[in-house]
Amino acid sequence: MAEIGSAAYAWQLRQELAARNREWARGRRHVESLGGDPVIVYGPEEGLHGNFFDPAYAAILARPEWAKRFNKVHAQGRALPRPAYDHTRKWRELDSCMSSDALLMNVFCTPGVAESAAVRRMLGVASSRINARSEAPCNQGTTLVVPQAAENNPGALAPASSVLGKRVGGEPLLQPAQAWDEAPVFGWKARVPLKSGLFDRTEVDMRWGELLVEAKLTELDFQERKAEIVEAYRDFEEVFEAEELPRVEAVTARRRHATEFAEEFTQEWEETGAVSADEAGAIAGEFHAGLVAQAEALAPREMRYRGYQLIRNVLAAHAQGASFCLIHDARRPDLREAWFRVLRAVRSAEMRTRLKVLTWQELAAVLPGHLQAFLEAKYGIVAA
Repeated sequence: MAEIGSAAYAWQLRQELAARNREWARGRRHVESLGGDPVIVYGPEEGLHGNFFDPAYAAILARPEWAKRFNKVHAQGRALPRPAYDHTRKWRELDSCMSSDALLMNVFCTPGVAESAAVRRMLGVASSRINARSEAPCNQGTTLVVPQAAENNPGALAPASSVLGKRVGGEPLLQPAQAWDEAPVFGWKARVPLKSGLFDRTEVDMRWGELLVEAKLTELDFQERKAEIVEAYRDFEEVFEAEELPRVEAVTARRRHATEFAEEFTQEWEETGAVSADEAGAIAGEFHAGLVAQAEALAPREMRYRGYQLIRNVLAAHAQGASFCLIHDARRPDLREAWFRVLRAVRSAEMRTRLKVLTWQELAAVLPGHLQAFLEAKYGIVAA
């Protein structure tokens, strides 16, 4: 699939999310970015956050290791309007309506999701310590942990730690110690071995048991990296057939304009009455385009691998003896195609069985009903 296709799919999804979040943001603390590619960013407000499902946000606040994900400052934060309620606060990555990390945490931090046997089966996560009562599918509503304060006041949320072990209807769901042991880890630092004997401490979006997860939403692609870097991983040749991986030859020098070639660009044209002004302009334009093309042909190049994030995550899973799953939006078939281009280059059949791909829409089908409603309203994710 052409790169222009990836850009088009990403742009369409960003436009839809922006439109949905303009509606969702009404009555919630937020600002909208300026320019032609709008982004809605939300701020925290009295224990709530507009970018998060309320039970998920309560659970995040109750766990310091989850809450610290809010420490990551938004890369384009300076281009966003300052929050009127606090001019000193910096926007965070998780504040953005386009954040795939926020979507990931909205799903897996919601109480009852990690305990759901249906969710675990779909992702292939072992469930050795899960209470037998959690065998009911999560979307039936019987396994969802509901904050006590919300039972009588929908606007209030009790800390997640105070509601572990409760079901809808008051039946016990899971002992607190079990729930904490089974929790996903976000922003997990992998140790991917290099040929030098050092390690690449790459960040994996989520580790849940023996499963590593890469979450995608509106990102353009999986990045490119020059061949020397990718081939420096210790297990690269063992895991991949290099010739089968998607590669591209990239120009490393900046593209120059015709006006930068002073000697050639300023050559005088001979006067001729046989050529009209329009024709002369066309000839000059063709000449200038030739200057640029000639410079690009002589520019230095380097070989790069496409799908670098996927390659790196597969190597991380191999080094850890773990599985890997890419979760993407069904409206991004380009990302799925990119994944299969990497998957086909994996040498071992056994390793390929540990590599998965899933859409948010497929996952939504086994999530609690009111989490499904949140995902549909805010993200347009409808259970498949």
